[in-house]
Amino acid sequence: MDRKKYSFLKRNGLSIVLLSLMLLTLIGQFITGFFENNKELAEDGLQEIGLIQYLQSGHFIQATFENWESEFLQMAIYVLLTIKLYQAGSSESKDPDKKEEVDRKPEPKPCAPWPVRKGGTWLKLYSNSLSIVFTLLFLVSFCLHFLGSLKDNNEKLSAKGAPPDTWQKYLGSSRFWFESFQNWQSEFLAVAAIVILSIWLRQNGSPESKPVDAPHSATGG
Repeated sequence: MDRKKYSFLKRNGLSIVLLSLMLLTLIGQFITGFFENNKELAEDGLQEIGLIQYLQSGHFIQATFENWESEFLQMAIYVLLTIKLYQAGSSESKDPDKKEEVDRKPEPKPCAPWPVRKGGTWLKLYSNSLSIVFTLLFLVSFCLHFLGSLKDNNEKLSAKGAPPDTWQKYLGSSRFWFESFQNWQSEFLAVAAIVILSIWLRQNGSPESKPVDAPHSATGG
């Protein structure tokens, strides 16, 4: 896309809208979570907390990063699986019958990103940078989800006058892994759905779909 021909909004509209939707829904989650948490506290005869306290609470941290964790896991796994695995007829798969542009050896052209021109270790890292970053984002979110869930668990134990759990004990608890698995399975289902449904269904104008007149057997976007 010609940068001189199109405005900043035209060139970046997709990411701007998606990030705006994320921010709006995060605010919605924060507000509704705040009221829900205080409702639970009131029902237990405990003192309600303020907005700043809720922002630092295990309830908010756990709920936020529990979802982020599953999203980054989904993308990391999907990026890696699509390197070697195929789904005939899907717009989300490489075609096993032809050589794909993404599989060719990178060339250190003048317009190429600097790691490509640098070569060596930098090129190796850059060649796998998408999966590396998604994996790191998953691990960070996983740790924050765990810490938030542990904090929320111990806040509830404290309210009951019970001793807090250690991180070692909580890491083996069913509650933490239930929170993780219930999100992970839904993410894998969503990816499987678009991979399989894109074999037979179309969406005119979307790069996630094959052309409307493409045969079901055609593989790739």
